[in-house]
Amino acid sequence: MSIEVEREADGRWIAEVPDLPGVMAYGQSREEAISKVKALALRVLADRLEHGESIPELGGVFTVPA
Repeated sequence: MSIEVEREADGRWIAEVPDLPGVMAYGQSREEAISKVKALALRVLADRLEHGESIPELGGVFTVPA
């Protein structure tokens, strides 16, 4: 799953997993935002699996552009 990262106008960073709508997290640093969104994405995937819902096809777990 790819992670998109942007810096907001107020200086905070936001990371998002486009394959999982609504999975996004803010952080004071780029690394913090990425760490938080990874944890959230894994929780969302686990919840979906536990409830028999479909999850996106996974070729790898996470990719983050440089």
